[in-house]
Amino acid sequence: MIVTLIRTLIIFITLIVIMRLMGKRQIGEMQPFEFVVTLIVADLACIPMADVSIPLVYGVVAILGLFLLHEIMSLLEHKGNFMKFIISGKPSIVINKDGVCLSELKKNDMDVGDLLESMRSMGYFNFDDLDYAIFESNGKLSALESDKDKPEKTGMPLLIINDGKADKSNLEILSLTEKRLSELLAFQNAKIKNTEVMTVDENGRTYIKERNKKYKILTLPVKEQAV
Repeated sequence: MIVTLIRTLIIFITLIVIMRLMGKRQIGEMQPFEFVVTLIVADLACIPMADVSIPLVYGVVAILGLFLLHEIMSLLEHKGNFMKFIISGKPSIVINKDGVCLSELKKNDMDVGDLLESMRSMGYFNFDDLDYAIFESNGKLSALESDKDKPEKTGMPLLIINDGKADKSNLEILSLTEKRLSELLAFQNAKIKNTEVMTVDENGRTYIKERNKKYKILTLPVKEQAV
């Protein structure tokens, strides 16, 4: 038991030193390769602590080796934008002046629901609240708030159309059918399959982003039907 305790303390101190040497970003805003290094370091640290038959030096050497690899990758990142793009990727503009950019979301294996979730965590509930939204290479969302006047009364927007497909569960919440939705879109010369994003709140305030078009803000007659 004493041996296990001593081995644990040595590994713990080694990890503290290594994490401090890696810098504050390693703790807060990790790039993809840093996240991988952290996961492997955590796994390597557990093995010599749990199994006394494995020489402690093996675990320490492996952790130091990963630290060296981390420093090499960091140096390569600082050589220029090309290497930084290869190692960590690049930011993606997922909302611009035209509205939600579905193609950029797909490049990052994300959908409109993921974007909405990230926006809500920052206190934004409508897509038109932002002029620009950027997913950084570390996965965090950066936002530039729109300077347009916001409506006095807004509700919680529900995602009605996502990439040309109607969300039936959200339609039920607003007491709308897919047929009625098609009729409402027809008045705007739009179709469900050609609509990338559409949200509606209980006040009827509607955000519509058709493919290859700028988004529109409308008021649709769904207020009386909303649950």
